[in-house]
Amino acid sequence: MRPLVHPPIGDISVEGILHALSEPVRMAIYARIVASDCPQICSDFLRLSEREIPKSTLSQHFKILREAGLIRSERRGVEMHNTSRCAEIDSRFPGLIAAIIQAHKRQSLQSEGKRRATNSGSRKQAHAHRSRSADR
Repeated sequence: MRPLVHPPIGDISVEGILHALSEPVRMAIYARIVASDCPQICSDFLRLSEREIPKSTLSQHFKILREAGLIRSERRGVEMHNTSRCAEIDSRFPGLIAAIIQAHKRQSLQSEGKRRATNSGSRKQAHAHRSRSADR
């Protein structure tokens, strides 16, 4: 098995962090890892945002997060346990990760609100259509 690459804190760059987190699925994965008090295993993310994520795609996402210095991964048997390197990154770039996570939460809440409004409007239209059809 190949060794896992974890860059030293001095090699982590803002550009690398932003690039790794520019992909929505990786951002969602990282936000969940940051929010967790315990290591997260890769298979915890096979279903994310109501989408199935193939294992090969998930492996690539974790590799990018790890190589950007955002997570630390440890093999335990057949599982890979992943933890955030927030404290280390915060010592190098104070407030950066907290700002990114906060912006992601705000964006997610706004998206969820729009999705609910759209779904609610669709249900109302469907109900109105059924009511009109029943009246005929």
